[in-house]
Amino acid sequence: MIFLNRYGFPDQSATSRMISSLAFSMAQRGLDVIVVASREIHDHPGSVLPATETVRGIAIVRLASGRFGRHSLMRRSIDYLLFQVLAFVWLLRNVRATDTVVVCTDPPLLSVMSSVAIRLKGALMVNWIMDLFPETATELGFFRKRARWVGPWLTQLRNWSLRSPGMVVCPTDKMAEFIFTQGISKDHVSVLHHWSDGEEIYPVSPQDNSLRKAWGLQDVFVVGYSGNFGRAHEFGTMLAAAKRLEHRADIRFLLIGGGHQHAAVKTAVRDLGLQNVIFKPLQPVEKLAESLSVADVHLVSLLPELEHCIIPSKFYGILAAGRPTIFVGDHDGEVPRVLRAKGCGSNVEIGETDKLCGIIEKLCDDPNTTAAMGDAARRLLCTDYSRERAADAWEGLIARLRTVAPSGAPLAQGISP
Repeated sequence: MIFLNRYGFPDQSATSRMISSLAFSMAQRGLDVIVVASREIHDHPGSVLPATETVRGIAIVRLASGRFGRHSLMRRSIDYLLFQVLAFVWLLRNVRATDTVVVCTDPPLLSVMSSVAIRLKGALMVNWIMDLFPETATELGFFRKRARWVGPWLTQLRNWSLRSPGMVVCPTDKMAEFIFTQGISKDHVSVLHHWSDGEEIYPVSPQDNSLRKAWGLQDVFVVGYSGNFGRAHEFGTMLAAAKRLEHRADIRFLLIGGGHQHAAVKTAVRDLGLQNVIFKPLQPVEKLAESLSVADVHLVSLLPELEHCIIPSKFYGILAAGRPTIFVGDHDGEVPRVLRAKGCGSNVEIGETDKLCGIIEKLCDDPNTTAAMGDAARRLLCTDYSRERAADAWEGLIARLRTVAPSGAPLAQGISP
């Protein structure tokens, strides 16, 4: 079993964490696992990881990395293309017909060039879609005016790769439904939800949380945002709520992480003169449980037009930490559906500042309700979104893919955990 993604262990980006978690689980279950990634760590551009390494039973192969950086679309595209070319060559040299290659979506369209090599070698390909491209780029306005033709052309290439022998795996029903509209048959698509490791991330009480003490947040109600400040997320509603709640000395907003919009959010906080907003960097993996447990409630946001393209993976870590979630975005989105069904949070639409403030104040003033929602979140993690449950689903998927029909063609039947 081979995993292919630009970032892998020990990188702590969202895609790397998912791949590493699954790879280690599959190795524990006796599968031969190889992870093919780059030699970089995403938030440490100067890092150079070993070219090969064996960690906890998985073989990690790291390809040479471009060093053009993320400061322009052109530079980033060159880095993407270099990784894809090197991955293509590696696959041609190393893949066997008996292999199953799980290809992820970092860099975008990695499945296209990889599919050529995997088909040539007669292996099976699992397209594990975490972010749907080029739809995400189209919705965010990257293809405008003269470049409008690019999106449809890239879509055709992507759809061709999705028809490779094997399976397409989506994290949400909405994404799968969109894939069906692209002409991909339903028996070629599986919905396998993301998850979190409940042993790595777990609830830490305020009195035992060293970060809460170090950051001076012992005696206040903490509204948290943790993770990527990406283009797909909306921060205006949260900042408006922080401004509206300035008079509440017992409420603080804690923003942990970095990304494309981080500088703009910091500038907005400064311009608004907000003294109730605190910024902290992403914490190392050994501090994740404490970091996610500092907040009494977490905010998660997603632009409504991207509901079929992206799943906010931070949601599963929040469940593991046993904290409620307030979702800012589409009322009928994947996350708010879960929150309503399981009683572990609330949702507001973008711009509903009054409603958001009301929810925050209610949770602050009613610790029993907050605790009950947090308990429900942790139970949901353990029953529906645990690492073991996800590993069972993936193990079943791989076993079914290796089943051979009388004609010699692999059976690819859609399954859902």
